[in-house]
Amino acid sequence: MRRTNDPAWLEQQYNARAAVPDAAAHIGKWAAASAHTRAQAPCVLDLPYGDGAGETLDVFPTTAANAPVFVFLHGGYWRALDKSDASFVAPSFTAEGALVVVPNHALAPAVSLEHITLQLTRALEWTWRHAAEHGGDPSRIVVAGHSAGGHLATMMLCCRWKQLAEDLPAQLVQGALSISGLYDLEPLRHTPSLQDLGLTPAAVKRLSPAFFPRPKGKLVAVAGALESEEFRRQNQLIRDVWGPTAVPACETLAGVDHFSILRELADPGARLHGLARQLLGLA
Repeated sequence: MRRTNDPAWLEQQYNARAAVPDAAAHIGKWAAASAHTRAQAPCVLDLPYGDGAGETLDVFPTTAANAPVFVFLHGGYWRALDKSDASFVAPSFTAEGALVVVPNHALAPAVSLEHITLQLTRALEWTWRHAAEHGGDPSRIVVAGHSAGGHLATMMLCCRWKQLAEDLPAQLVQGALSISGLYDLEPLRHTPSLQDLGLTPAAVKRLSPAFFPRPKGKLVAVAGALESEEFRRQNQLIRDVWGPTAVPACETLAGVDHFSILRELADPGARLHGLARQLLGLA
């Protein structure tokens, strides 16, 4: 039973680190595997996509020509983690013929969620303009993200690109994969540990994809069966409001929680990896 006026219940539902006892161990494994990836795999690091704080990205090329482009956005509730924690996602996709791009962004509360969202539109614009230089096909961009990154990936799918630059395609992002994403930010506005995000009713309206018209691109929404009731509800919500045309796949993966689910993205044999591969046209 939802108790949206109960701060303690909201804290239990949305404080993912507190809910998963080994969350820190998962994050440590991501960082270690990512450092190994950067040391061993071909990559171009810290390319600027703008001149603001955090506006750099890493590129992991593939040997395939005209490769689809997989842009991965890290999580951390918009206020933690770094692109250097997410390099481990790249190797299985580059081995299968995708160019992987991992952007950074500035962190809340030093900047607003609106600022972060606009930063990532610039990262995607950079990707469209420069993908070919790294072997990628700018007409085949898929953006994925975990947790807050899932929210941001969904926001990129909804972006009106022509308002950023007239020469951009109307549908710059062909598809998005949101892993444990957030689509209605209203509950977060009342969650005690998230008060530093500074969400207002107006910001919630501007930043909640569940309140937007359905996009032309496809969204795949995935959550873990061991996640909280609210994370699983958010996952189903976007399918309910956008419908199966815009959200052809909405799945709950057995046996994984908010953090262990990312293991499934990097594993070539896992269902989640397969869903990403389908979006990229590699299936």
